[in-house]
Amino acid sequence: MNYYVKDFGAIGDGKTLNTSAIQAAIDKCFENGGGSVVISDGTYMTGTIVLKDNVDLHLEASGRLLGSPKCGIYVDVEDTTKRRDLWAKVKEYGDYPDPDKKHVNKELLPRFRGSALIFADEARNVSITGMGVIDANGDAFIEKIESPTGHLPYQRIDAPTPPRVVFFTGCENIRIEDVTMVNQPGGWSYWIHDCDYVTVDRIKINARVDYPNNDGVHINCSRNVTVSNCCINCGDDCIVVRANSISLKENKVCEKVTVTNCNLTSHACGIRIGWLNDGTIRNCTFSNIVMTDTVMGISVYLPTSRPSDYGRESTLIENLSFNNIVMDNIFSYPIRIEPSDCETTHVTAIRNLYFSDIHARALRLPIITGTEKCSISNIRFSSCSFEVLEPPAEGYFESLGILNWKIPDPPSVVIKHVKGLSVNDTEFISY
Repeated sequence: MNYYVKDFGAIGDGKTLNTSAIQAAIDKCFENGGGSVVISDGTYMTGTIVLKDNVDLHLEASGRLLGSPKCGIYVDVEDTTKRRDLWAKVKEYGDYPDPDKKHVNKELLPRFRGSALIFADEARNVSITGMGVIDANGDAFIEKIESPTGHLPYQRIDAPTPPRVVFFTGCENIRIEDVTMVNQPGGWSYWIHDCDYVTVDRIKINARVDYPNNDGVHINCSRNVTVSNCCINCGDDCIVVRANSISLKENKVCEKVTVTNCNLTSHACGIRIGWLNDGTIRNCTFSNIVMTDTVMGISVYLPTSRPSDYGRESTLIENLSFNNIVMDNIFSYPIRIEPSDCETTHVTAIRNLYFSDIHARALRLPIITGTEKCSISNIRFSSCSFEVLEPPAEGYFESLGILNWKIPDPPSVVIKHVKGLSVNDTEFISY
């Protein structure tokens, strides 16, 4: 059965706040055993809405969800330069409230809160479908940096903006199909956190590549996830696979993730695996992927520290396959496998990574470097080619919105602390 939000009082003029009306439609759909909540014929501004069991949020081609521009404010502090280190100290959440969650400890989430535009907590059989658009209204949450020292010309405003657009946690049987998402607010587009049986198919993510932290599909501590036939353009990592369990009651493995038939562009990584003190990531495949105009191709880099986004385990990454991937115009490494060598980064092993039919044109060659405490083992390359591009003309990176970018010297392949490296029918071409 269909439940049209207009029948619950929603007004699609792009100005009226419709949170209550849309939530009323979702609640009625849930109470009646499920169906589709339909967004059509207009632009419907909303704050946080919560999906429930057996509910399909369906955006028709004529329908657009627009995130409210009203975020919260931080608790006043004497030294405003420290405010960004006090993400947990939120005084008021605006139209993106953050009540306690059943499945997670919200204070241990990245940015110390669980706010989102669309949220589901331990729901079953939920979906977001249709040819319509989710507009996260990110322009309201971003400001230009007067004198940037990093690579991006924009930053989040000094306010508790939504950390993610769509957030599923502890859910089962999720389906996200056909929807286009635009204008992310310096937050992750889709966060799949400790979920089972997830299908993401034929979606488009068209984020600003010069906006910070707007990851594409972020898969964390989840199982049986398929991402297919998607086009993702964003400022941060396009596809992320992690196992950060710190906000959960118990540690969870991230496994059985399949990513296939996708086009990726990012001012960070096309594919990122793992982060600081994640747990176990295993048995995943990535195939038939095109990456263009991306800072880094495939990254298994484990950093030294992060202010709010870190796990509580020693990282184990194993049994990953990367096949039939084309990378063109990569601005640094096509492949980087590098755990940090420090006391705060805990790694059990990185092993059994298989690369076949990878063809990359980049400004650098692959780097694979373990540490004395954590060697990398059983890395195999088969039928691959890695070509070093000549440095582009002066001003090229600035024209793409990448600032202060240092063009690397002519590179070489870097391999350290690796046991069991196999290279077959693979060439490395430098200019």
